[in-house]
Amino acid sequence: MIDLYTWTTPNGRKVSIALEELGLPYTVHAINISKDEQFAPAFLKIAPNNRIPAIVDRDNDMALMESGAILIYLADKTGKLLPKSGEDRYRTIEWLMWQMGGVGPIIGQVHHFVKNNPGKAPYAEERYLKETHRLYKVLDTRLAGRDFVADEYSIADIAIWPWISRFEWHTVDLKQYPNVRRWYESIAARPAVQKGYKVPKDMGPIPMPK
Repeated sequence: MIDLYTWTTPNGRKVSIALEELGLPYTVHAINISKDEQFAPAFLKIAPNNRIPAIVDRDNDMALMESGAILIYLADKTGKLLPKSGEDRYRTIEWLMWQMGGVGPIIGQVHHFVKNNPGKAPYAEERYLKETHRLYKVLDTRLAGRDFVADEYSIADIAIWPWISRFEWHTVDLKQYPNVRRWYESIAARPAVQKGYKVPKDMGPIPMPK
């Protein structure tokens, strides 16, 4: 049994989707970051960086924070969604790290400046929107001629997809990136993704391109 501490953010949804895809039993503990629950002393014992998501694996009483580390751990625990060795493993980790180092930080700034504080910092809006479009283009190029970023469906796709699910927040028309749109829609149709997207609470249907 896995204890999952999470909220309705792209990083949180990575882990709930992975748990659903892997078929692991888990208990959800909602950490409402809008109410600063991530700073509660009990949560800080699990996640010293006061960020969701975090897990506790009751099989070995191990606590783990940081979504990328959690995805690798769960994949290795089950032997699924991450090759065990060789180039395929490192290609998957490469694209997972691309999300962790690029998509998450940059698009997170778009959420802050463009979605939540429009008009307050025009330079920041322009800077982060430009970089966001560059990242969409990188992803679109990578997906040309392949179904998933590392050829087989993996934790790399699971890490990237929840960020792209907020394409409307990014003022991005997915028609500009047809390979991303195809990939996005195919993953959105997966039952495990649909279920994991609604953890820890249902915020409405998965956004779909018009």
